Amino acid sequence: MSRFEASHVGSEEHPTIADISECLFFSPGDGRIWLQDQRMVLLHTEALGSLRRELIDSLGQESARGLFTRAGYVSGARDAQLVRKHWPDAEPAAAAMAGTRLHALEGLVKVELVHVRYDPETSDYEGEFIWHHSIEDDEHIAAYGIGGSPACWMQVGYATGYVSTLFGRLVVFREVACRSMGESQCRVIGKSAERWDDVEEDMRYLRARDFVGASQYSGVGGAEPWAAALPTPPRKNDAMVGASSAFNAACHLLHRVAPTTATVLFTGESGVGKEKFASMLHSIGPRRDKPFVAVNCAAIPETLIESELFGVERGAYTGAGAARPGRFERAHGGTLFLDEIGTLSYAAQGKLLRTLQEGEVERVGGTRSIQVDTRVVAATNVDLRQAVREGKFRDDLFFRLNVFPIHLPPLRERRDDVPLLMSHFLQHYGRKHGRKVTGFTQSAVKALLNYDYPGNIRELQNLIERAVIVAPEGALLDVHHLFTSGETLDKNVLSVRPDGHLAGGDGVLLPRSVSTGQAMADRVGSGSLGQVEETLIRRALEQCGGNLSAAARVLGVTRPQLAYRARKHGCR
Repeated sequence: MSRFEASHVGSEEHPTIADISECLFFSPGDGRIWLQDQRMVLLHTEALGSLRRELIDSLGQESARGLFTRAGYVSGARDAQLVRKHWPDAEPAAAAMAGTRLHALEGLVKVELVHVRYDPETSDYEGEFIWHHSIEDDEHIAAYGIGGSPACWMQVGYATGYVSTLFGRLVVFREVACRSMGESQCRVIGKSAERWDDVEEDMRYLRARDFVGASQYSGVGGAEPWAAALPTPPRKNDAMVGASSAFNAACHLLHRVAPTTATVLFTGESGVGKEKFASMLHSIGPRRDKPFVAVNCAAIPETLIESELFGVERGAYTGAGAARPGRFERAHGGTLFLDEIGTLSYAAQGKLLRTLQEGEVERVGGTRSIQVDTRVVAATNVDLRQAVREGKFRDDLFFRLNVFPIHLPPLRERRDDVPLLMSHFLQHYGRKHGRKVTGFTQSAVKALLNYDYPGNIRELQNLIERAVIVAPEGALLDVHHLFTSGETLDKNVLSVRPDGHLAGGDGVLLPRSVSTGQAMADRVGSGSLGQVEETLIRRALEQCGGNLSAAARVLGVTRPQLAYRARKHGCR
């Protein structure tokens, strides 16, 4: 099937409305409700309406809209993960329509399909839907009457999160007609992001903080007095991207501490974006027009750390032919970012502590103290509390740095952000390397959404850049374009060794049987993934006389999985 239209949906082997309904479990004895393995909650519509009114009246309509859009996005992304997990071999059409059923099951709206189309050859999506009985409209109209803008914010976020997570690329939904605007029904259109003229306005509601201009600092009491004088920061291709609750929580903390001079300590695994957050902290604060100086403490030899941080006077040691300011002086008035601070020697920690306490430095070989006004931001991927207990890190320095800690979770704990990051990096590296790439195959989406990312965002970034370079011009990125350096994938996805051979998993139908399946796999060789899968299916069916159940047992998969893949390859 090269593409699907809405009329092609439906198969006993894929999620039906009965399947979806059977996922909902009530456990009143212990006060819990489950949608498969995700905990849910029943909430009075009046309570939701009251919360909505208070947020709008307290924060303003724009901020409240962003909150509800992001909440909807997370809900949609989680439902897409549920469908992928429990119906891993559902056709794209059935998986897409399962979202409309879940949306209705959760009591938010009745969804009527007008048209939907997805082309896996180009990863292009377009859909149009009518929403009936929207709870958001009911509550908004009751509180504010008919207005001039759409009000189904959470549902738009849900649709964007569900479809983007399902297909692994940014699909933006817009409400083009709404009952809150006096229309008889709500109508929404979703398209792949690049098919819209401009999605910046849509993305603004998905970001916890827009980080553009000073208006973000205006709260209930008005803007900060210094904010109006700040220039607008330039847009960057590698800007912070995310919509998960973990990412938004970190952004809110960043916004909270940015106007102050407090020391900030970023913690988290390598590759989670600590330097990106530190740079953004500087760019949205009052010191933004002053220097931002970053130093990797692990990259400086212990013998040079003092001169690098505090500077050196002429003649202080052999080779010091001229006086040179240190990083603290160069960052005067601005921000000094100390990355991997946990690698500093005990002696260097003591010298750093004195500078932080006194606000002055003394150059190596100097005789006078130099006052510095530098905001210090530090980052570490080690547990500093444990290092203190082990005597490897000074407790007084730790407490001096730990004024305002912000923990950045690993990417495996913020999987809701993966589709947005995939789309962002695909576009960024396509432009950077001058390559035309259209998207990801479904097997690549499955692999990327299930991968554990030991290298976090940096690893995802590298995987996609590599794939953009390797993939043929105009093609979709596939698993064998992404995972070529010995990465170990989850058992439910395909792993590819550096030599190009398959290395286990269920991304294609690899035999589980040692006696018959291994011999079959040996005869197949190492062709393209699609060819390998098709050959395995044909030979299994031949061996079993066309009996699907027997062939499925040979291949170690379920009969519906084999039936779907056989139909996909035209083997029946």
